[in-house]
Amino acid sequence: MKRRARATMLLPLGWALLAALLPAGAGAQSYPERPIRFVVPFAPGGGNDLIARLVGGKLAEIWNQQIVVDNRGGAGGNIGAEIAARANPDGYTIFLFNSANAIAPSLYKNLSYAPLRDFDPVILVATAPFAVVVHPSTPAKSIRDLIALAKSKPKGLTYASGGNGSATHLSALLFAQMAGIDMVHVPYKGAGPALIDLIAGQVTLYFSSIPPALPHVKAGRVRVLGITSKDRFPLLSEYPTLAESGVAGYQSESSYGIAAPDRTPAAIVRKLNDGFAQALKDATVRSRLEGQGAIVVGGSAEDFRRYMKAEIALWAKVVKASGARVD
Repeated sequence: MKRRARATMLLPLGWALLAALLPAGAGAQSYPERPIRFVVPFAPGGGNDLIARLVGGKLAEIWNQQIVVDNRGGAGGNIGAEIAARANPDGYTIFLFNSANAIAPSLYKNLSYAPLRDFDPVILVATAPFAVVVHPSTPAKSIRDLIALAKSKPKGLTYASGGNGSATHLSALLFAQMAGIDMVHVPYKGAGPALIDLIAGQVTLYFSSIPPALPHVKAGRVRVLGITSKDRFPLLSEYPTLAESGVAGYQSESSYGIAAPDRTPAAIVRKLNDGFAQALKDATVRSRLEGQGAIVVGGSAEDFRRYMKAEIALWAKVVKASGARVD
């Protein structure tokens, strides 16, 4: 009787140990069982928001589960990142990781999150190059001409940006460093005002996102000198890259990826990667992303981790050399 009683008493402990071993796999099989919050660190209506709603909407359709975009703008993308980094790592909060989050560790002294420590990369959705555009009155007709002009007039050329420490600012800084030129930075409160002043002739050049620049290129209000991607961009394939134009190795782009809070179960990260990869294969999704000036990427979670490391290291060098700070 005593032996049977002891065996009976051990059963609950055995079930408890078994349950402790099962959650990761069992949870991943049934995931997702409820709506997923998709934190976007910028306001509604911008490029980040549009991309999140496009790929998130497609994944919701594939999984037949609601994905709710939660716009948490402010502090250059850091407020949304902090919220997502502190979320429960159960797969029910995901984050749109972008270029601003790769730049932030170099710009902010007291950042409350570290991208590679506090996030598990899921997938790199897309990258988006910039077009180097100038006012038509600028004598330079190519990137080589622009470099020669800048060297003949140290600090004589001005370049607009969407704000101090923004991707447009640091992309121009990287170009200046690699080309060995010195230009004057004119920061604006966003990309719109920067492009407006370029069209008005108030500044010499601007590293612009492609979609807002395209109508002005076609109307002759600005002139494209080059593209910042590694390869030529399909929508503007007639224009050379900066690397082709004498700045060997130059590459700069905005990027958009999916990340989850650190310690999200690996099986759930894989399921998210598989789901978003499937969404990126959809012809409508690809077409709309390309219409936003983006190049669809995809790949594994480890591919995205390597990309994040490279971007963080690149912008750290640019920021250090320039002395740019936000706080």
